[in-house]
Amino acid sequence: MGNLETKPKHLKTDAERIRDLQCKLYRKSKQEKDFRFYVLYDKVSLMYFLREAYKKCKAKGGCAGVDGISFKDIEQLGVEKLLAEIEQELKDKTYQPQAVFRVEIPKANGKLRPLGIPTIKDRVIQMSVKMLIEPIFEADFEDCSYGFRPNRSAKGAVKTIKHNLRVGKCEIFDADLSGYFDTIPHTELMKLLAMRISDDDILHLIKMWLKAPVCENNQYTGGRKNKTGTPQGGVISPLLANIYLNLLDKAVTRVSGKFCKYGVEIVRYADDFVLMAETIPATCIEYMKRMFGAMKLSLNEEKSHFVNAYAESFDFLGYTFRYDRGIKNRNRKYWNVIPSSKSEAKMRNNTREYLKKNGHKSPQVLTKNLNAKIRGWINYFTIPTVSYPAKVKRNMRYYLDKKLRQYYKRKSQRRSKLYKQGAFQVLIEKYGLIDPTKYAGARTTVKG
Repeated sequence: MGNLETKPKHLKTDAERIRDLQCKLYRKSKQEKDFRFYVLYDKVSLMYFLREAYKKCKAKGGCAGVDGISFKDIEQLGVEKLLAEIEQELKDKTYQPQAVFRVEIPKANGKLRPLGIPTIKDRVIQMSVKMLIEPIFEADFEDCSYGFRPNRSAKGAVKTIKHNLRVGKCEIFDADLSGYFDTIPHTELMKLLAMRISDDDILHLIKMWLKAPVCENNQYTGGRKNKTGTPQGGVISPLLANIYLNLLDKAVTRVSGKFCKYGVEIVRYADDFVLMAETIPATCIEYMKRMFGAMKLSLNEEKSHFVNAYAESFDFLGYTFRYDRGIKNRNRKYWNVIPSSKSEAKMRNNTREYLKKNGHKSPQVLTKNLNAKIRGWINYFTIPTVSYPAKVKRNMRYYLDKKLRQYYKRKSQRRSKLYKQGAFQVLIEKYGLIDPTKYAGARTTVKG
């Protein structure tokens, strides 16, 4: 791609210039709760915005959209050419998004999740808009929301849940929204956006993305007549989803509201959330259902349920929360936070599928790819003083030992040297394979 930032050293980088503007927007939004931002569109087409947007999109990777153009194709044709084309279309106001390419990816429960993939060109423009408007809405968001937000993650949500359990908020309402991303109503969402943004050109861009047709199996659906949904996979979709569900966050956290009256707290990650309190009155759940009705959303009655955390475990974001007896002192109980059985099964399945599809890799390549999987999995589930994944690390070690023996046993008709020598241990000692039981996880700061 070449260096997109060729400025002298004494000048600010693209990222620094954008961060400065974001800080100004955030402060303005935080200080004036009713202020509507009216001059934004011209920033979206600034070349330093587009350069940084492209870099972020490329870092996330992903396949081509309906136009079949990949990042590799763009690098060959010239990134500057694409960005110049985007800049001109935005300035001339001739830009029109292309259809969203829909694919289905398997979920842990065996079902399929629809994923909408915009073209790379559309992704870049969405990212440019997202970088511009995100700080405006960040100033309005509540601390109980952790998904798809700057400097926030699932670890923060897990930390908060454990704290709530420790202080006695052990009645849980584990909620599930029915097809949330596909059912967000456009009219209501646009009204929320307009409460903070009065720049019609920005609102028009977002509305075009909401109305973009969907291409699946070479058939086009949706388009201008579509009144609900924002595609999972779109760059700006998580932000729009958070903006709409911020209504729920504010209802639960409102000091004078029904939920605060009974000490009910919410921990939300995108459309997954739990309500927590010593006791959650049925009136709170009924109130929430009526609120969802007004928002044109629906609660999945089959999957949403109450849990007494003292008596039974519950899963959230791939973790299991369980009230266990101590190992040394059986009379003392503690809140145990570990990877869920589904998460363990998913890791095993991913490892098995990788080894199955990569039967002729060198030990160096095999080690590199397995390390990426092991490191990512352990890093996600390691939260100092909060989670205790020691047992599942041992389980993972045992599984890797077993599968690698099978892998090198079937690699040829005659057993390979690695099989005879003990493949797992040799890959650790000679090629640097991570031993899960000895990897502590990356040190990260968890914001609660």
